[in-house]
Amino acid sequence: MIGTPHHRWLRALPALVLLGDAVMSFRPPVFIQRCLDGVRLPRDWWWALIAVELLAAAGPVAGLRYPGVAFTTNIAVVGYFLCAAYAHMRARFLKQEFRLNRLGMPTFSVAVLVVSYAV
Repeated sequence: MIGTPHHRWLRALPALVLLGDAVMSFRPPVFIQRCLDGVRLPRDWWWALIAVELLAAAGPVAGLRYPGVAFTTNIAVVGYFLCAAYAHMRARFLKQEFRLNRLGMPTFSVAVLVVSYAV
């Protein structure tokens, strides 16, 4: 069944990473501020990213009880990070923050998805 991962403990990794990112975004460090300013996201909209990341972190946690939710959330998280990478490319903000965050996070999310369900 696609909703049941081979490695249950992997469901916690994306939740922890997204939760950490959301918590850091409450008082964003300089590299997150540069990232958001680089894509010209207005500061009064930064709260929306925190809400999205908290909801995305809740998905894998809910997936502990309902396995299909974890799979769906993992797919959505990959899409979220790909959209963020596209926003960076469109704004031509391809500095170190882009390479570390916007290429590393989709790679991490895809790796968790593959190892959890395909291997």
